[in-house]
Amino acid sequence: QVRLMESGGGSVQAGGSLRLSCAVSGFIYSSNCMGWFRQAPGKEREGVATFYTGAGSAYYDDSVKGRFTISQDKAQNMLYLQMNSLKSEDAAVYYCAAVWPPIYYGICPREEKNFAYWGQGTQVTVSS
Repeated sequence: QVRLMESGGGSVQAGGSLRLSCAVSGFIYSSNCMGWFRQAPGKEREGVATFYTGAGSAYYDDSVKGRFTISQDKAQNMLYLQMNSLKSEDAAVYYCAAVWPPIYYGICPREEKNFAYWGQGTQVTVSS
């Protein structure tokens, strides 16, 4: 059974930091594409960043570039999103997602439709 579970969300003041975690189980984590998405109230879900676990290469949306960083612990099948210099517009429910089957090598898709597995989400609140 494939399972993705996010944690680490919470409330923070603007300018602060949070680190989100995604625990992955039930499928082969290595050499696959993972992604972080977010959905703010009244808005569509949007991509934040994607990550190829094989090479550790990442793509970031312009809105978070320079502030957010993806990392991983391959041994623990964990994916992380370090979020610094948070802004009010970063407030949203953040989702971890995985592409399946793992047909992409190095260059990950960005569209939601390519991500077959999703976590339940974790809330990030940013107060100004």
